[in-house]
Amino acid sequence: MNGADRLCETLLANDIDVCFANPGTSEMHFVAALDRRPQMRCVLGLFEGVATGAADGYARMADKPAATLLHLGPGLANGLANLHNARRARTPMLNVVGDHATYFLKHDAPLTSDIESLARPMSQWVGYIGSAAEVEARTSEAYRAAMRMPGVATLILPADAAWGDVPSDRPPVRTTLPDLAAASTQAVRNAAETLRSQRRVALLLTGQALRAHALEIAGRIADATGARLLMQTSNGRVQRGAGRVVIGSVPYSVDAALEALHDVDAMIVVGAKVPVAFFAYPGKPGLLVREDCEIVDLARPGEDLVQALAHLADELGIKANTPVSVSPGFTDDATLPRGPLTDEAVAFTVARMLPEHAIVCDESITAGASFFRHSQHAAPHDYLRITGGAIGIGIPLAAGAAVACPDRKVVALQADGSGMYTVQGFWTQARENLDVVTIVFANRSYAILQGEMRNVGVEHFGSNAKRMLSIDEPTLDWVSMARGMGVDGGRATTVEEFRTLLEAALKQRGPFVIEAVV
Repeated sequence: MNGADRLCETLLANDIDVCFANPGTSEMHFVAALDRRPQMRCVLGLFEGVATGAADGYARMADKPAATLLHLGPGLANGLANLHNARRARTPMLNVVGDHATYFLKHDAPLTSDIESLARPMSQWVGYIGSAAEVEARTSEAYRAAMRMPGVATLILPADAAWGDVPSDRPPVRTTLPDLAAASTQAVRNAAETLRSQRRVALLLTGQALRAHALEIAGRIADATGARLLMQTSNGRVQRGAGRVVIGSVPYSVDAALEALHDVDAMIVVGAKVPVAFFAYPGKPGLLVREDCEIVDLARPGEDLVQALAHLADELGIKANTPVSVSPGFTDDATLPRGPLTDEAVAFTVARMLPEHAIVCDESITAGASFFRHSQHAAPHDYLRITGGAIGIGIPLAAGAAVACPDRKVVALQADGSGMYTVQGFWTQARENLDVVTIVFANRSYAILQGEMRNVGVEHFGSNAKRMLSIDEPTLDWVSMARGMGVDGGRATTVEEFRTLLEAALKQRGPFVIEAVV
């Protein structure tokens, strides 16, 4: 047995049985080891950003890490943008990055680079395997870090550590994970005291606190105390729809966020960050709550957020069986629109037609902004969103979610500009026959950047700005691109055409692309 075999066995012992890969020469021993273990599902991405984005989507839905396999520093660098998104989502992930043999590094071969320095900004944990004898211990350490931070762990595997011999007399031992840390008793009491005050209070949630059972607890607290329920602007996963507790989101726009939060006197933070603007703008604040707003930490990232909410409810005397307000769903008069296709019409139609227990992966950016509002009335579903602002995650995120949940329909809302960053993900969806319907909002522009230009005071665009902020010359043909990678699709310019295509796509199994020309 060699080090690569031991790495595979250690991953499998810890229930990591999917590897999203784009390997190279230095990883061939690991590829051979994977080949000897058919219980490990290997999913090829034609670009490293597809592999890392898919691993993110998988882990968000599976609640356990996938592995990625990346080739040296340049391969890791190609995947960094979606590792940034995963880090912001606090997604558990274990990257395996191959490196030259330790004794070969002195030659400074063309692909030699400082892998650790590349990995560290986008990883909560980075480890280097110095020899084959260290493989099991370092892999266990990486798994423990990914699960308990939680977040991105990157393991650097030199070629000689992969091919070096290790004893084969025992199987790897499953890594023991420590219990999640509990919120302190004082933190719970402070939060309860804040809620009992006469001030206007908001509960700001993220992470596991956005699952349906946790939202029920938070909803009871809000119903009993009059607190406002909010979540961060960007979250890895939230369970929404009819029969579930409704929660608002801090708006992306600075002006809208300031308006939404201006009357909040105290904010109880549950694993979340205090709201700040995405960027600095002349004459506008970076902090989105009032300077005199009291911030009360109930639980921090890495602590048991669900248990913290339960302890808070107990402290307030709220019974677990107390009825809670939930979304009633769409009313019968919520009819579908007709006529020319618009952003709003697409968003409403998708929300109205969404099947039960679908997974929605949203990288629609500006075009699908109204979907979140409409979908609170949709059938129960999981909602996954771009978290770090690094575009190009939508198509691979949907692929990973579909691998994790093969029995659930995945609906991807995709902006056309950001979709071009990882369009290769369609090939992976086709190869794996993943049940994903991708809806491309084809507005043929970088609409969000046009809005950002206006945010800094530029109202009239010259020829250079127009050429940098539009993608209509030449026009992208999404149906042809998808078919060229094995995914069928159709184009819609009216609501009626869009509805027909969506109905057909939801009934069939396998990947399908709808280009919605808006």
